[in-house]
Amino acid sequence: MKEKNIGSSFDSWLREEGIYAETASSAIKRVLARQVQAVMKEREISKAEMARRMRTSRAALDRLLDPANDGVTLATLQKAAEAVGRQIRLELL
Repeated sequence: MKEKNIGSSFDSWLREEGIYAETASSAIKRVLARQVQAVMKEREISKAEMARRMRTSRAALDRLLDPANDGVTLATLQKAAEAVGRQIRLELL
């Protein structure tokens, strides 16, 4: 027998606490950073080469790839995606 859920969903709880938007944007940034790292590894692109392709510093690339750094802009994420031949595609649900 399938049990029914008791209480609200995690998303509902985050909204109730007023931290849904902050949490969601942080999670999206972490996922995108991991995807960039995975493509870099798959294509054997070094950090130095990736920074060159993005026309940025290695330190800026390190900030982008740091999952704890939420201060990365969408423009920077887009630049990273383009540097590895990918696109960022998000959907509003």
